[in-house]
Amino acid sequence: MTKPILSVLIDTYNHERYIEQAVVSAIEQDFPASDYEIVVVDDGSTDRTPEIVGKFGPRVRLLRKTNGGQASAFNAGFAELRGDVVAFLDGDDWFAKGKLTAVMNALGKEPEAAAIGHGYYKVREDTSETDVCVPPETKFLRLATPEAAREAMLCWRFLLMGALTVRRKVLEKIMPIPEVLVFSADGPISVTAMTEGVRILDQPLFHYRHHSDNLFAVDAKNAEKRRRSAEMNEAMFELLAPMLIRAGVRADVVSAFVDPPWIHYIRANLAASGGSRLKTFRTEMRSFHSEFKNPSLPYLLFKYLVVGTATLLLPPRSFYRARDWYTGKKIASVREQIAPGNRAPGDRAKDQPMPSSNK
Repeated sequence: MTKPILSVLIDTYNHERYIEQAVVSAIEQDFPASDYEIVVVDDGSTDRTPEIVGKFGPRVRLLRKTNGGQASAFNAGFAELRGDVVAFLDGDDWFAKGKLTAVMNALGKEPEAAAIGHGYYKVREDTSETDVCVPPETKFLRLATPEAAREAMLCWRFLLMGALTVRRKVLEKIMPIPEVLVFSADGPISVTAMTEGVRILDQPLFHYRHHSDNLFAVDAKNAEKRRRSAEMNEAMFELLAPMLIRAGVRADVVSAFVDPPWIHYIRANLAASGGSRLKTFRTEMRSFHSEFKNPSLPYLLFKYLVVGTATLLLPPRSFYRARDWYTGKKIASVREQIAPGNRAPGDRAKDQPMPSSNK
C-alpha cells in the first residue's frame, strides 16, 4: 500500500459491544481503500476489544498500550499515522455511509480549511431514540473576532469525535497533547483547527452513541460522572487559553471563546467538591469582567464589596447554594434598579457549558 491520503484513527477502551460496528463502518466506506488506512489504538482494554479488532487485520492496524486515557491514545496513534489528513472516531460510535468521501471532497474544495466538521445522529441506547443534529446551514468558522468566537462555541459540537477530520499540520502543531486529559482530548485539536478555519457541513455523517458506560456524563442524575466531566473540562479549558494566545489569537477573542464554559465548569466543581475561597473569588470576578466590559460604579462596588466579600467568607459550596437561591428568587432584577450593570451589547458571557464532546 502506498502512502495513504487519509488516516482513520479509532480510539477504544473496553468497547467489546461496539468496536466491531465502528471498525466495519470505517472499512465499508465508498472512499478508495488504497487511499486510506485504519488504525485502532486500544487504551489497555481488559475485555475482548483487542481480539475483535484483530479479526480485521491486515486491513486494520491495532496498536495496544497500557491504559492512560484519550490524550495518551491520540499521542500513541499519531506517531504511527501516515496520512496527510486524519479522521477521528470513538470505538463506541460509527461512521455513516459516505462520510469519508464527503469530508475529503470538502477539504479538496477549500484548501484554506484546516478541518471539516458536520452534523450527526445522536443515538440513545436506553430508549433506542435517534435525533438528527445538524447546523441550519454550512458554515466557515474562524477565531478572528469575539463575535466569531461566540458562533464557534455554539458550533463546536459539530467538531466532536466522529465529526472531526483535520489536516495533519494541525496535529503537528499541538502533539503531544497533555495526558492529564483522560477524555475531552479532542478539544485542543478542534480548537487549534478553528484558529485557522474550519468548514461545518450541514449533513449528519456519523452516529454518536449515548450509553451507560460513557465516561462523559450523559446521565444528569449521576453526580460522580457530572463531577468528573466538569473536572476534566475545567482542565481542558485551562490548557486552551494559553494555547490560543500562543497561536496569536487576540486576547478579547480568547476571552469570548474560553471564559463562559470555563467559568461554568469551575463553578460546577466548586459547588460539587468545594475548594478555596480565593478560587471562588477569582472565578466570580473573572465572570463579572467577562460579562460587563464597562460596569457602572455602583455595580462595580456591589460586585466587589458584596459578592466578593461573600466569596471570601463562605465555603464554596455554601456560596453557590446562596447564589442559586439569589438567582431563583430573581433578586437581581431589584439589584439592577439600585446598581445597574451597564452591560454592553454583545458583552454577555452566557453561563452555559461546552456541548458534550467526549465519552
